[in-house]
Amino acid sequence: MTKIILLLQSEDRKGLLSATVNYFYKEGFNILHCQQHTDSYEGRYYMRIELDAEDLKTSRSEFESKFKEFAEPYGFSWSCHYSDYKPRVAILVSKTSHCLFDLISRQIEGELNCEIPLIISNHPDLEKVANQFRIPYYFYPVADDKLAQEGKIRDLLKRFDIDLVVLARYMQILSPEFTAEWSGKIINIHHAFLPAFQGANPYLRAYQRGVKMIGATAHYATEDLDKGPIIEQDVVRVNHELTPKGLKEVGKDVERRVLAKAVQAHLENRIIIHANRTIVFGVER
Repeated sequence: MTKIILLLQSEDRKGLLSATVNYFYKEGFNILHCQQHTDSYEGRYYMRIELDAEDLKTSRSEFESKFKEFAEPYGFSWSCHYSDYKPRVAILVSKTSHCLFDLISRQIEGELNCEIPLIISNHPDLEKVANQFRIPYYFYPVADDKLAQEGKIRDLLKRFDIDLVVLARYMQILSPEFTAEWSGKIINIHHAFLPAFQGANPYLRAYQRGVKMIGATAHYATEDLDKGPIIEQDVVRVNHELTPKGLKEVGKDVERRVLAKAVQAHLENRIIIHANRTIVFGVER
């Protein structure tokens, strides 16, 4: 079944749910699923609604144009998505392979509804992984001109018509221009439970601090390093016997899980961003 998925947010006010549901009823749509959240602290309202696309009697552009007329008086910011579209995902990596392997395998198994038309790296090490799955691999070393290297990446993303960039342990800081251009479309995995241990070498600093839990955080990348809107987090217990290398090995599994959940939520259009926070709606299986 093809679904029309709408994500809406506005200042909270009475009657938003009723007005929206009645609008789609009058337009002849069967509402398959509806989730909402009211943030009483900030006075914000959020909604995710799924419609049966079989009830669509116009073109998709006409549907969106008409809904825009409805949404404006209520102050809705909104986006519209269609479940029969497969987003195109570019994966950026450096030398570490565990998140890359995991994302590709989940895509092959159908857990991630997307296409992965290319892998980009600043090192040649993981080309062998790309070759195993017959995915084009582009190696652009940083060398002395990081902005030039980044420009090549941006050109590739446009050429391949990419919808989402996933930093699967891509150990480079992106420029403010890059993150602004791809705002809300870059997901990064940080190998720590943010806001703890931002930046480089979090496992070493976790060891030095003697923590009893380590974690991972998937977030949207912004120009502020490791401070973008958080999508998913998880932790695992550890003890004093683990060296920094041991912590890194234990952390690999939580990194994989957290990144996959974040990418899945984005692909399923379950995330609404407001300021530096996310509203992540649950999945109905």
